[in-house]
Amino acid sequence: MELIIARRPHSAFRIILAGFAAVILAGALLLMLPLSSKSGSVTSFEHALFTSTSAVCVTGLIVKDTALYWSGFGQAVILVLIQIGGLGVVTVAAFIETTAGKKLSLLERNLLEDSLSAFQVGGMVRMTRFIFRTAILTELAGAVAMMPVFCREYGMQGIWMSVFHSVSAFCNAGFDLMGTHSGAFSSLTAYSGRFGIVLPVCLLIILGGIGFLTWHDMLTYKTDFRKYRMQSKVILVTTAILILIPAVLYYLFEFSASPLKDRLALSLFQAVTPRTAGFNTADLTKMTGAGITLMIVLMLIGGSPGSTAGGMKTTTVTVLLANALAVFQRKKNAELFRRRIEDSTIKTASAILMLYIALTLIGGGVISLAEGLPMGTCLFETASAAGTVGLTLGITSGLGTLSHAILIALMFFGRVGGLTLMYAAISARRSDEAGRRPVEKINVG
Repeated sequence: MELIIARRPHSAFRIILAGFAAVILAGALLLMLPLSSKSGSVTSFEHALFTSTSAVCVTGLIVKDTALYWSGFGQAVILVLIQIGGLGVVTVAAFIETTAGKKLSLLERNLLEDSLSAFQVGGMVRMTRFIFRTAILTELAGAVAMMPVFCREYGMQGIWMSVFHSVSAFCNAGFDLMGTHSGAFSSLTAYSGRFGIVLPVCLLIILGGIGFLTWHDMLTYKTDFRKYRMQSKVILVTTAILILIPAVLYYLFEFSASPLKDRLALSLFQAVTPRTAGFNTADLTKMTGAGITLMIVLMLIGGSPGSTAGGMKTTTVTVLLANALAVFQRKKNAELFRRRIEDSTIKTASAILMLYIALTLIGGGVISLAEGLPMGTCLFETASAAGTVGLTLGITSGLGTLSHAILIALMFFGRVGGLTLMYAAISARRSDEAGRRPVEKINVG
């Protein structure tokens, strides 16, 4: 990985963007090959680019059913793209370089730091190896856990099914191979009450979504929660709350007509999967408006920093809630776990929230006007794309070129992150603090 860095501010963020874009384009070209489709025909650039973007950005929105349309080669390409996108393009490149015996330059270590949302440059090589070792072992364990069910139903093909769904779940991608089993675009609805599939997939989604720095704290300090980084504490507590409360709400109000076992499995899965995973075990079109709205909120929140997941991130939402609580209590500073949060962090979180809301609303509005579809349905689609989730109300494959382009842009934005895009687009020159403008009060609220 010989990186040619332009000598200008924020070039690292531009390289991250370029890396993701290059992998997406390469994936699209491979998926266009006749070898990639079961029919042996050339796939249009629009559909290949959409699929490649969805895979690299670990989203799961699809215009062609993965099992029914793509050949074994095409499915393998998609799986590789998912793995690269989930672990991060820069992380994969750095791992390949270090495995080949090359040393990373300071600039390359800075790239890794930005890509992994780490706190310091030191230890990046060890962290990269830790990420790969942890990811591969977890994905293998997930595949082994699902093999009894899939091999019983598919024979030897069940091994490929188990590996594919394990990688897809851990990387929070949401791609599935259920088309040949229960129909096109059916996701995991045929296994809605099968805990042999539901539990491994849920666990893989959660483990992939909490972030590798949190993993590092958990493996280093075990049950000594006090020694964890504040960020890890926030991630674990927020993740637990964002699973427990939606699961209870879905259990009480969405799946009351189902048998107890199915009701528990459906409620748990639909609470976990909006956190950028993209699988579903329930027919989302039959859910209530309140249930869909809750799902949109969960999709926008997403996973955690330095993870395989996208979205605004759990830490962003928690920081904003802590700041709101500090305002209500008339405290000077927001605090979490007896630690003060910097004002710059709160400003950044506010900017990210506004960016996600604005892009989701604008994208939904344009798609609604272009396609003549209800705004609520289109908002679900754009929230799913921006949060790199992949859940859909069934409109993705029927959308036009303009709508597909909007979803591609939102998926890309959701995976690389709002900050990366903003920093890559603007100059790093800060205004001179000594020449700040005069202060004047303005009333808000």
